[in-house]
Amino acid sequence: MSALTRFLGDSPLRVFLKLLVVSFLVGLVMNAFGWSPMDVLYGIQKFFRDLWNLGFNAVYRFLGYILLGAAIVIPAFILLRIASYRK
Repeated sequence: MSALTRFLGDSPLRVFLKLLVVSFLVGLVMNAFGWSPMDVLYGIQKFFRDLWNLGFNAVYRFLGYILLGAAIVIPAFILLRIASYRK
């Protein structure tokens, strides 16, 4: 068995024919849905961009909750420390 056949998993001609058939079937499906290769690439890019934005939006919301709570907790803490310092 040659190195190329071992790498491809079959003879080069059979691999070529399999890839040709699968490419034809994928092309048919993509044409039926009206997709182009660029649509697929844009979809993948949009998926990762939305995932990235979702992650950072969650962090921003979390930090917003912390700041909102800190607006009450920090002054209350300072007032309690001042009140307990006098005793």
